[in-house]
Amino acid sequence: MKIVVLDGYALNPGDIDWAPLKEIGDCEIYDRTSFTDQKEILSRIGDASIVLTNKTPLNKTVINAAPNLKYIGVLATGYNVIDVAAAVQAGVTVTNIPTYGTEAVAQFTFALLLEVTSQVGLHNQLVHAGEWSSNPDFSFFAKPLTELQGKTLGLVGFGRIAQKVAELGHAFGMKVIFYNHRPKEVTEEWLTQVSLDELYQLADVISLHVPQTPETTELINSESLQKIKNSAILLNTARGGLINEQAVADALDHDQLAAAAVDVTQHEPINEDSPLLQAKNCYLTPHIAWAPQETRARLLQIAVDNLQAFLAGEQKNIVTK
Repeated sequence: MKIVVLDGYALNPGDIDWAPLKEIGDCEIYDRTSFTDQKEILSRIGDASIVLTNKTPLNKTVINAAPNLKYIGVLATGYNVIDVAAAVQAGVTVTNIPTYGTEAVAQFTFALLLEVTSQVGLHNQLVHAGEWSSNPDFSFFAKPLTELQGKTLGLVGFGRIAQKVAELGHAFGMKVIFYNHRPKEVTEEWLTQVSLDELYQLADVISLHVPQTPETTELINSESLQKIKNSAILLNTARGGLINEQAVADALDHDQLAAAAVDVTQHEPINEDSPLLQAKNCYLTPHIAWAPQETRARLLQIAVDNLQAFLAGEQKNIVTK
């Protein structure tokens, strides 16, 4: 049995062991594969029956042209890079990794928020640049600092990650509200479900935690930004396509939004002409919320578990049901 990993570098740049996967079968691991060259993708798949991919897309043409393909394991939670309908039609099973990064992404969401509100990075740079040693005062701050206690945290979506972020927000003394497209049972007295418009109007911090679908693409746009407080902070650790980047940049530059901190962008790597790069008070990180070593090792183990379940005739994390 031949296994091909099309783009293993992001998951494993060399600090975790591929051994659990290699024990299952003959394994060919590529660091990167072209996202656009279908000939290269097909050449690397070859006669493999098992393909693992993170961001390398497998469309209908590729799926139908791979002669022995039986299983696609997505090395991520989102599986929009796979034409699932084509896979179902071709009898190919697709799995994903839905729960590996809950703690890491929630932690990173708050890291972004704390960077915006406490400005640790800026003041670290200033101290190293000599600004403190040459200052006549025992303390100085170059940008306003913000206390989270009593602020309202609004979560768009309320899956596992959002629920963890809610717990962190509550621990910081924040009021926590959330919007979900389906009602959720709420037992915590400190947690309130609201409509999306109510969330926009009430939240001091808006954090996005929904998958990118036709309904959620550019959910944050010029119209929705009109409903959001000018003093609000926008966080996105979900998918870059949830926001209209030009609309967010314009809102930041015209003081219609206090700050934005995003780990994901519409195009990744980010385009050199992205309006977010020049926008005021915009904090950008390169899609790393998922990337602690412990988290990536867990992802690989779940990917192995998914594949072993498939080979045993069992269903685990199947997205083609």
